[in-house]
Amino acid sequence: MIDLSKIKEKKSTKELLEFSIINIDKPTGPTSFWTSQFVKKSLKLKKTSHLGTLDPMVTGVLPVGLNRACRLNEYLMHRDKVYVGIMRLHEEVSEEKLEEEMKKFLGKITQLPPVRSRVKRAERIREVKQFKILEKDGKDVLFFSDVQAGTYIRKLIHDLGERIGGAHMLELRRTRAGAFEEIDSVNLYDFKKAVDEYEKGDDKLLRKILIPGEIVATLLPIVQIRKDVVKKVLFGSPIFQTFLETPSNLKKDEKICIFSEDKFIGCYNVINSGDLFAKPEFVKN
Repeated sequence: MIDLSKIKEKKSTKELLEFSIINIDKPTGPTSFWTSQFVKKSLKLKKTSHLGTLDPMVTGVLPVGLNRACRLNEYLMHRDKVYVGIMRLHEEVSEEKLEEEMKKFLGKITQLPPVRSRVKRAERIREVKQFKILEKDGKDVLFFSDVQAGTYIRKLIHDLGERIGGAHMLELRRTRAGAFEEIDSVNLYDFKKAVDEYEKGDDKLLRKILIPGEIVATLLPIVQIRKDVVKKVLFGSPIFQTFLETPSNLKKDEKICIFSEDKFIGCYNVINSGDLFAKPEFVKN
């Protein structure tokens, strides 16, 4: 198990800014791209990227990768998402009837992305793990949903509406995106305040909101390698079975994190071909 707090303590603020994530609480209005660029310009970084798009009118958890942490997008982005929202029913429907219809959307569903979506309009299968009523006030319904990444909540509400006389989404807030929770997010006002303090020489507020890129190790299996092979691996060598601290039983094509003690080496794909154990996909050198 990797201790993120200890890793963070050992790094300078400059080092953290090269390989961290800030969990922004995006307000209604700005695009995800604008939010990412705002972080980049405020901190004078070379690069930022948002890990999972939110529509302009949707609020909540929007992790933004800083500099080298942008390369973690593939590993952090494609994770389950949790939303809380308000839908408006077009006709009076009893709570019992609505619950019954919502349950029919649990499990694997087929969705066609909205016309205005930037992705290719082809049917996709997504899993809805939870979809339930939190509160109902006439035709307005506060709902909770836990879904596979890439599920369109607005389309989910529209499709539900087709079964009950119509429904559309009024508000939506993302409360979790993979490893990132609403409780740990920071709004743009507090983010800017932290940056202003940092520019004045006080980094306490900024350090508090910087999440080390090593958080990827909470989502992927960790494999330890010997200290004496670290230099070779950082120069691009694949991981051989003889490099491992202990034998591994991980399966082919699994994505893993390579560490040497608490030093993050990178993300790798398991090969398991003879002595060859894994090939690099991202090396933090």
